[in-house]
Amino acid sequence: MPDTPSNTAGIRPVFQLHPGCCLTLLGLCSPALQAEGLLDDSHGTLTLRNYYMDRDYKDNGAKTAAREWAQAFILNVESGYTAGALGFGLDARALVGVKLDSSPDRSGTELLPVSASDKRAPDDYSRLALTGKLRWAKTTVKTGDVSIFLPFAFASPSRLLPQTFRGTTLSSRDIDGLTLNAGYIDRINRRDSTSYQNMTIASPNGRFNGAATTSHMSYLGGDYQVSKDLSLRIYHAEVDDLYRQSTLAMLHNLPVGEGVLTSDLRSFFSEEAGSAKAGKVDNINVSGLFSYRWGGHKLGVGYMHSSGDTATPYVSGTELMGMSELTMASDFLNAKERTWQAIYDYDFAALGVPGLKSRLRYVRGDNIELTSLKADDRKEREFQMELGYVIQSGPLKQLGFVVRKAIYRNDFPTGAAFRDENQTRFLATYTLPIW
Repeated sequence: MPDTPSNTAGIRPVFQLHPGCCLTLLGLCSPALQAEGLLDDSHGTLTLRNYYMDRDYKDNGAKTAAREWAQAFILNVESGYTAGALGFGLDARALVGVKLDSSPDRSGTELLPVSASDKRAPDDYSRLALTGKLRWAKTTVKTGDVSIFLPFAFASPSRLLPQTFRGTTLSSRDIDGLTLNAGYIDRINRRDSTSYQNMTIASPNGRFNGAATTSHMSYLGGDYQVSKDLSLRIYHAEVDDLYRQSTLAMLHNLPVGEGVLTSDLRSFFSEEAGSAKAGKVDNINVSGLFSYRWGGHKLGVGYMHSSGDTATPYVSGTELMGMSELTMASDFLNAKERTWQAIYDYDFAALGVPGLKSRLRYVRGDNIELTSLKADDRKEREFQMELGYVIQSGPLKQLGFVVRKAIYRNDFPTGAAFRDENQTRFLATYTLPIW
């Protein structure tokens, strides 16, 4: 957990331009060229996010709960592009998190930054993030503060403020049906931080050397829509001197009877890279989730298998888009782990209540190897319940509410990162268009 900055009042700028940034080129354009398109195609939104999180631990540990409540204000301003074949633009994001309730004995939900010395959260924290961008045909390059939502590093959406990176990304849709993505990332801004930090490898339960840092992460890959029912994903990422990872995934829809059968297959192949500062990395993670949707119902069953000598690696502060993505209490990515999953979703629009959706989910892992804790053949399980509603009309249209509940248990030794807990989250979100 990063230390609380000594001065958290006001907006803290966290933007640093890379060499050759779009802003330098933008300054070479005439004022008239800059104004045309930049303002005409610009838009701004203000997102209000109210978040309550309660982790009630059930393992008789020294800390019995982590419980906090906070409010976020997220201002997004996106410009258009200057006229011409090569267009330039600038985006800005101002983020503010405000403490509504927290105390040292129950801080640590990651909704708010916490001081390492006294475990107190500040009254508020904030940051200003800028992104330069250029566009040519259907190719866009962004540099500065960037977000990536890719299989090997999915910017975590699960706390108060969004998690972002510092770097340069390229996305191209010039080939019909194909989206190419490439990037160079050298810092991460965690969801409860006001500044960029070196990237590290996630290491719950001492899987790897979590203190080892990397100078950068680079990646290349793409998504190809083979047909309206079949899409493929192929990516390769290298986290310098820590690990490299290749991803292959397939999503297929097949009409069956009155519904649609969806096959979601994912795989990650990981090994150490460079000087291997995080230690040995040797893992293959494969999974399949098969879901059938009919009417308002959707029922899915899945299996994930982790093989090799280590756990599945990913960048600390992000989420890996394996089968266990968006679980609440654990990541289910331990060494040798075998994971089963069942999901039932219901969309109440089928009963005439659009905007109301629910989910029940059960995830169970076994055969877990915890090398650092000298434990083998361990088990974990998580049961999730979720109910969400988005107002469909009137002055509060698009105001959304989500309630999530998770019950998590394991037989891990004392000192393990994932603890038995009952977790509750309540989230209210409203995005207001400014222009």
